[in-house]
Amino acid sequence: MSRFSTRELAHEVVTRGWVATISGSTVWRWLHEDALRPWLYRSWIFPRDPDFEMKAGRVLDLYQGVWEGKKLRPNEYVISADEKTSIQARIRNHPTQPSAADRPMRVEHEYTRGGALNYLAAWDVRRAKLFGRCESHTGIQPFGRLVAQVMSQEPYCSAARVFWILDNGSSHRGQACVQRLQEAWPNLVAVHLPVHASWLNHIEIYFSIVQRKVLTPNDVPSLEAIEDRLLAFQDRYEAIAQPFKWKFTRQDLSNLMARLAQHTEPLPRCA
Repeated sequence: MSRFSTRELAHEVVTRGWVATISGSTVWRWLHEDALRPWLYRSWIFPRDPDFEMKAGRVLDLYQGVWEGKKLRPNEYVISADEKTSIQARIRNHPTQPSAADRPMRVEHEYTRGGALNYLAAWDVRRAKLFGRCESHTGIQPFGRLVAQVMSQEPYCSAARVFWILDNGSSHRGQACVQRLQEAWPNLVAVHLPVHASWLNHIEIYFSIVQRKVLTPNDVPSLEAIEDRLLAFQDRYEAIAQPFKWKFTRQDLSNLMARLAQHTEPLPRCA
C-alpha cells in the first residue's frame, strides 16, 4: 500500500515480528510524539533552475525595497503581475438554495459550461494598488494591454524605473519579453522569477483571495457576470488594501537551499 492507517501499521509490525501485540492507538501515540504522519503527503517540486537562488534573491530584495544592493528611490516602483486563466462560467442546472437554520447553502453539482475567460492583474507591491482586466485569450497582446494599462498612467509613466516581477508564462517569458517591454516602455525593468517559483509572486496571494471570495462557489449565469464580479471586487479590495506583509527573506532562502541540498546529495553506499 502507498498509504497506511494506524490500524494497518499496527497489523504490519505484528506481522513482521517486531512486537508481539500492539494497538492502532499506541502506534498513533508514538507517531504523534515524534510528529510523524506517514498517511499524509503533499506534492513537491525541487528547484531545477541552476540560478534559482540568484533569481529568487533579486525578487526578495525588491520586496525589501532594494535593487543590486541599493535602496529604491521614491520614484521607483515594484509591480507583481500574472494571469489567472480559464475561469469558467458554471451555470448550475438547478437554482442554488440559500442557507437556512442548521443547513448550509446548497449548490447543484451539475452545471452547463458558459465559456471561460482570463483575468490579468497587476499589483503595486509597495502602494497596494490594483490593476486588472478580463480577456478572452492569453498571450503576448493581452498581456501587453495590461502593461499599457499600468504604464500609461502616473506615477508609472514618469517613474525612474518600474520593476515588473513576472513568472515564466508563455506570454511574458525570456529575453524576448524583456526586449519587447523595454522597447515599448524604456523605464520598465522585467524581473523573471525562477522556473516553478510562482509562490514568490505577490499577485498569487491576491489571486488566492479572489478564488476564495469571488469564484467559490462558481455559480454565475454568464461570462459577463464573472467579469462584472471580478472587476467590482477588484475595486472593493483596493479601497481597503494594505501591502502584503512578506516575511520570507534572503536568509530564509539560503536556509531553504541548504535543506534542499541535503535531500539531493547522493545516498551513501552500503558496505
